Amino acid sequence: MPQAGSSRREFVRAAMQAPYLEREEEHDLAVRWRDGKDQAALHRLTASHMRLVIAVAARFRNFGLPMSDMIQEGHVGLLEAAARFEPEREVRFSTYATWWIRASIQDYILRNWSIVRGGTSSSQKALFFNLRRLRARLAQTTDQRPRPVIHAEIAKAIGVSASDVEIMDARLSGPDTSLNAPVREDEGSADRQDFLVDKVPLPDEIVGNAIDTERRLSWLRSALKVLNERELMIVKERRLQEDGATLESLGESLGISKERVRQIENRALEKLRAALLRENGDTGAFV
Repeated sequence: MPQAGSSRREFVRAAMQAPYLEREEEHDLAVRWRDGKDQAALHRLTASHMRLVIAVAARFRNFGLPMSDMIQEGHVGLLEAAARFEPEREVRFSTYATWWIRASIQDYILRNWSIVRGGTSSSQKALFFNLRRLRARLAQTTDQRPRPVIHAEIAKAIGVSASDVEIMDARLSGPDTSLNAPVREDEGSADRQDFLVDKVPLPDEIVGNAIDTERRLSWLRSALKVLNERELMIVKERRLQEDGATLESLGESLGISKERVRQIENRALEKLRAALLRENGDTGAFV
């Protein structure tokens, strides 16, 4: 495939001058390729449809990507169409191949237009490729309506949310910006990445918290030994479970009133405080 300059122009000229295929000849070539893997038949079938690839690629030239690359990707789609084409369906190859050519080019644009991948769903792809056209059309037919109103109409037309339209509009309004780019043009200006805030704790904080947690668990395990069996059971169920048991449920299981459960719990907590004070002097993290 050609890359640029004169070679590309020669390629385009050759593609445009390739003879059209009659329906019967096209059918015969498709059958020969499908049934016998006849490379000559494949070459004639695809060469006669390269003008279609060029025409489809030209529709996407406003996305700022090299035309030669889009033609190459369209050729890949053309070959995929040839591999999947079923001649007996009585459909012209150009009709069938157009979808594959367009899909291949669109996928290439989505991969290369921005370093941030977008348009992962069918609705998002439709939004990406139709937003500019719909926005321009609405701008021509309306009297300077607010952008949110235009976004809402586009969202309804494509079948996405207005917030999706707003986000995509912002992405299409400007190029990618490197985090290593300076904030200002002044010499020594800070990079954009210098203003990014990472809320994750620093490594030394993570290690410190892990050590403190293990130390406190050790103190707690030691302090729990001062409790009797019933006190330990109530403290575990009320204070050491993610969903603490209620006083009523513990009273029913122990055969006592909820007020008695509260009294036992309070006494157990006082015993824990005393044990922890003897151990380290700080009970704030536990009770």
